Amino acid sequence: MSGSPYTNLDRPPLSAARLSRALIAPNGPWARLELRAQTGSTNADVAEAARAGEPEGLVVVAEQQTAGRGRRGRVWQSPARAGIATSVLLRPGEAVPDRGWLPVPPTGYGWLPLLAGVALVEAVARLAELEASLKWPNDLLIDDAKCAGVLAEVVPGRSPEEPPAIVLGIGLNVTLRADELPVNPTGLPATSLQLAGAAATDRDPLLRALLRAVAEWYDRWRSAGGDAVASGLRDAYLAACGTVGREVRVLLPDGEVLTGTATGVDRDGQLQVATPTATRTLAAGDVLHLR
Repeated sequence: MSGSPYTNLDRPPLSAARLSRALIAPNGPWARLELRAQTGSTNADVAEAARAGEPEGLVVVAEQQTAGRGRRGRVWQSPARAGIATSVLLRPGEAVPDRGWLPVPPTGYGWLPLLAGVALVEAVARLAELEASLKWPNDLLIDDAKCAGVLAEVVPGRSPEEPPAIVLGIGLNVTLRADELPVNPTGLPATSLQLAGAAATDRDPLLRALLRAVAEWYDRWRSAGGDAVASGLRDAYLAACGTVGREVRVLLPDGEVLTGTATGVDRDGQLQVATPTATRTLAAGDVLHLR
């Protein structure tokens, strides 16, 4: 029994059958769920499926990732069954007539990782009963320590006419102990729901709440044609974002260091920073490091 997932009763395995019954529905958006005992990266798995023509709605969950990634190639790993590692396949550029969804232009795709951040805050508040905030663009912080992250990746269409797919990956530390926490190269300490005193650390309901929250916000955003303001997503993000209103120091790819006050997030999800000379607008891809 040494290799059995049931040997550590504090970290029971997930059930693909139970998760599928709870989450897969005819009206979507989740259409198929795969649970893997171990994989290199759930984002890589979903990206491969997207390139093969998999329709929107695939969910891949891993009990353990051996090569999980964060923004700019940073490593995101945890012991088996100690966290949530999941990626979903979205195709916002495709119309869905049954749901009244028109194609969203690629200019709106930048809101998807922020959407996942809002869903994370809601799920953690609802199930773990912890107050969390978002460090722009989408790191989940509890008491100024990182507990979760989001990585969105674009997969080009198979032809010029086919819109790109979006792979949305989420990693959440659930029962990691202090000696198991990853070292965060951004300088922020890491934490887990358990270390933060969560009311619940059962990954099954946490994962269900998270995926349902992503689905609800995705529905609102798609129904509004990808408009973050009309869908209420921008207001929800601003309410959850702990970066806005704080003094920040931003390292840009060319080596420039920008200091000022984060004053807001615009309609495209870009951070607005007021410096002594001007207000700068920054996309997530423009920032190497933000403190």
